[in-house]
Amino acid sequence: MFDLLPDLEKLKTRRSRSLKDAVDKGMVDQGFVSGFEHLTRPLNSKGASSPPPNQEPYKYPRSTASDSSLMTDLRLRCTELDKDGNVTVRAGEFQKSDLCAQHGLLPRDLRKIDSKFVNQMPAILVRSQAILVNLLHIRALIEADRIVLFDSIAAPATHSQTILVYELQERLRSVSPVAQPFEFRALEAVLISVVGSLQSDEEVLVSLVQNLLAFLEESVDRSKLRELLQYSKRLSRFEQKVLNIRDAIDEVLEQDDDLAAMYLTQKRNGNPRAADDHEDVELMLETYLKQVEEIVNHVENVSSHVRTTEDVVNIILDSQRNSLLLLEIRLTILTVGLSTGTFLSGLFGMNLVNSLENHPDAFFVVSAIAFTAIFALTITGLRAMRNVLRKIN
Repeated sequence: MFDLLPDLEKLKTRRSRSLKDAVDKGMVDQGFVSGFEHLTRPLNSKGASSPPPNQEPYKYPRSTASDSSLMTDLRLRCTELDKDGNVTVRAGEFQKSDLCAQHGLLPRDLRKIDSKFVNQMPAILVRSQAILVNLLHIRALIEADRIVLFDSIAAPATHSQTILVYELQERLRSVSPVAQPFEFRALEAVLISVVGSLQSDEEVLVSLVQNLLAFLEESVDRSKLRELLQYSKRLSRFEQKVLNIRDAIDEVLEQDDDLAAMYLTQKRNGNPRAADDHEDVELMLETYLKQVEEIVNHVENVSSHVRTTEDVVNIILDSQRNSLLLLEIRLTILTVGLSTGTFLSGLFGMNLVNSLENHPDAFFVVSAIAFTAIFALTITGLRAMRNVLRKIN
C-alpha cells in the first residue's frame, strides 16, 4: 500500500502557515484559530490525529420506544393444569428461555405454540419430553404429568380459552373405563375440543348456506347473490382450515417413530416403546381423523351444491341477458322500418315545387307507400332474426 503519512504532514504544515499568516494580517482572531489546532498539529506516532480540544465524543442515544414490545416478544403467557385437572398456574407470564429449559425444548419449538404468529399451519409435534399441539385456537404443550395452554401476552384471556380450561378440567378428572396415561387423556381432550369446535362452525355455516340456496331456487335476487358470494368465501376458508387439520393428524400417523415417542409416561419410567408398538395412540388418532374427514366430506358436498347453484344462476342470468338482446334487436328492426317512412316524409316535406302539391290523392298514395315500406322491412327483419335463432337452437 502507498504511504500517505508524508503527504498528510505537508498538508498540515501548509494549513498551519496559512492560518499563521491570516492571524498576522489581522484577518482572523486567535480564538477562532484555536478551534482548528487539531487540523494543524503534527501527526502522532500512531498515525492518527488527536481529537479537537473542548470537544466530547458524540454519544448516540439509545431508543427505548420498543423496549416494552421487546420484553413482550420474550415472554409467553400460559395456564398449567396438573394430571388431576387442577389449575396450578393461571395466565402466568414466563420467559421463553425459562420455558425451553424447563420443558426441554428448543427456541424454534416455541414458535409453533406462540399465539403471536397467527398464520401458522396446524401441527402436532413430538419431542423427547413433550407433545406440542397447534390446532385451531389451541396451542398446548403436553407432558407426562401436566398440560400447558398458551395464550397471547398482549391480549386478555379469550372466552374460548376459558371454556377450554373448564372442558379440560372435566375430562381430566373423569374416570375412564380404560386406563390411559395422562398424555393420551390430555391429547384426546384437546382433539375433542377441536372436533367439537369444527362441528359447531360447520353446523352454523352449512345451515346459513342451505337456507340461502333454498331461497335462490325460488327467485334470483341481487342481494342474495352477494350473500352467496360471501358465504362461498367463508365456506372455502373453513374447508381449507379443516383440510389443514386433517393433514396435521395424518402426518403424525405416517411417522411410526413419533407415534412411539408419544408414550411419555413409559419413557419417563425408563420403558420406552418400540417404533412399531403404538397401537393405542394410533387408534385414537385414527378415530378423530375419521371425524375430521366426515366434516371435510360434508363441507365439500355443500361447496359442490354452491357451485351448482352458481352455475344455474349464471344460466338464468344468461337467459335473461339473451332476452334483453332479442328485445333490442327487435326494436332495432322496427327503428329501421320507421326510418324508411321518415325518409319518404322528409322528401315531401322539403320546400320544393313539384306536380303533386295540388293532386287530390297524393297524400294518401305517399302515406300508403310509406306504411308499406315500414311493414315490409319490419317483417323481413323479424323473419331473418327468427331463421338465425332456429339455426342456433
